[in-house]
Amino acid sequence: MEHSITDAASDPDDLAVEGALRPTHLGEFIGQERVKSQLGLVLEAARRRGRPADHVLLSGPPGLGKTTLAGIIAAELGAPLRMTSGPALQHAGDIAAVLSSLQPGEVLFLDEIHRTARPAEEMLYLAMEDFRVDVVVGKGPGATAIPLEIAPFTLVGATTRAGLLPSPLRDRFGFTAHLDFYDPADLRVILRRSASLLGVDLRDEGALEISGRCRGTPRIANRLLRRVRDWAQVHGDGVVDRATASAALELYEVDDLGLDRIDRAVLDVLIRRFGGGPVGLSTLAVSVGEEPETIETVAEPFLVRLGLIVRTPRGRVAAPAAWSHLGLAPAVPAQAEFDLSD
Repeated sequence: MEHSITDAASDPDDLAVEGALRPTHLGEFIGQERVKSQLGLVLEAARRRGRPADHVLLSGPPGLGKTTLAGIIAAELGAPLRMTSGPALQHAGDIAAVLSSLQPGEVLFLDEIHRTARPAEEMLYLAMEDFRVDVVVGKGPGATAIPLEIAPFTLVGATTRAGLLPSPLRDRFGFTAHLDFYDPADLRVILRRSASLLGVDLRDEGALEISGRCRGTPRIANRLLRRVRDWAQVHGDGVVDRATASAALELYEVDDLGLDRIDRAVLDVLIRRFGGGPVGLSTLAVSVGEEPETIETVAEPFLVRLGLIVRTPRGRVAAPAAWSHLGLAPAVPAQAEFDLSD
């Protein structure tokens, strides 16, 4: 399936470059000032006590720095970092194997923690609270639970859907933080830092152009910077100014609002084929040729945030701003549905 330049799919080279651009200490992390100050206090207190920090839960949309912060937490504590993900933990034995091999003070990063299977999740409760797991030996009435002590550790959980976490798990985190989308000023600082590391001659007006089209997301900003750099090297003189950035992003179908091919396809189908809605998610996904999860997690949050579509009990509806963005006058039924949704 074809992916847009701003969607979550990346090839191995892109992932390697993104890893190289990540800051390694809290002082280098740009933006999220409230989260930084709170997390800095938690880490400093742990260092002074000489003990592992409280477990940390990071939530927010993809690409805002949750994985980066996990690496920073380990670096600030001077501890090793172990990385795994919720989908990889489908049995109690999976999480027991990981936990029993941890070194004292180690930081365990569990990405997509909301997708951890229930048996593994229940074992995690005891490990987080008492640094112990119960290994069950045998089956049926003769089964015996053998307690196994594990080294004190810090769990850093990351999720894009905090509402799916059960309360017993959420309550065991000593510090929770929600990462918000970045404002353009912070994104320009991030772009200049990345350009310096990549050896890109990025002018201020070029950074301004890219920062306005990257959906408030550093990961997308860095990805667009690399594609604009490619265009500048092939078609220009290597300098990234406003004209270069604009031409490159037009080639990659990223418009002035940051909408990409999938976003515009959703709006186009919603408006031109269904008169502005309401349209159910499954119908919309089939019409666009994408999976419902892609529409719901990649395109829809950004379109809702911009006020281009509205989620109603009857389905998705195009807001007046969406019609205007496509150069059309809002249809009366869609406008009425939009008004009722308020």
